[in-house]
Amino acid sequence: MAGYLAHLAAERGLAANTLASYRRDLRRYLDHLRSRGRASVSEVDEADVLAFLTALREGDGDHPALGAGSAARAVSAVRGLHRFAVREGFAAHDPARGVHPPSRLRHLPKAIGVAEVERLIAAAGPDDGPLAQRNRALLEVLYGTGARISEAVGLAVEDVEAGHVLLRGKGGRARVVPLGRFAGEALRAYLHRARPLICPPGRDTPALFLNARGGRLTRQGAWEVLRSAAERAGLDGVSPHMLRHSFATHLLDGGADVRVVQELLGHASVTTTQVYTLVGVDRLREAYAAARPGARQPTS
Repeated sequence: MAGYLAHLAAERGLAANTLASYRRDLRRYLDHLRSRGRASVSEVDEADVLAFLTALREGDGDHPALGAGSAARAVSAVRGLHRFAVREGFAAHDPARGVHPPSRLRHLPKAIGVAEVERLIAAAGPDDGPLAQRNRALLEVLYGTGARISEAVGLAVEDVEAGHVLLRGKGGRARVVPLGRFAGEALRAYLHRARPLICPPGRDTPALFLNARGGRLTRQGAWEVLRSAAERAGLDGVSPHMLRHSFATHLLDGGADVRVVQELLGHASVTTTQVYTLVGVDRLREAYAAARPGARQPTS
């Protein structure tokens, strides 16, 4: 297992959180194999793998039942382990080849409209002080670049240059994303007028977004900025990831190519990005159903 995890970290560049999840899944799988008398992966057959999938979905004395998404991740880890074992010569056959992860329910990303985004950003602060300017810049960057919250709070001042921002995403992958006019103006106002007032004299910190004490703004701090702005704007359930969804959805609604949006979001596969096209299709369907003649008439 250690060799497989090292392979995932070095060659596939998986993020630390993903690796930790795989490690937990594979420890549970190895415990399952030991309970069935399997001393090594070379002794495993398809029935062992299928029994593990059943245990994931139904639960057992030590573990609760998993949903389709978590079970699918665990089965993917198991399938990868067996492929690795065959490739490295630890096993002669792959018993997981014919075992497929349970299908996940399609959860469409939630997005808010452009007018709601404008209300949210306008409510970034109760005044025009330095922290309110920082809050506006943060929200503009989250929406205007589609950045994950960890990418936004991880920004350094030197990552902003000539209308672009350098975002460091999952697995250490970096991408350059253009700043829209509103995000660019909000960032310039923050950098030139507000940040010098927040940063204590003589303290040289590279972080772009600072907290009230002059240190780097944390994920929790950024969440609080968004929560407070949403509350003032009268918006419920708004999250940083919802702004990322809104960024992608609004671009596609405006005619952007899905592969361009993939690059902007930092998705490794265009398949991940294509789910946003379904949001637009579903909205069209709803609009048609509501507007077509007789839509609200009772059927005879």
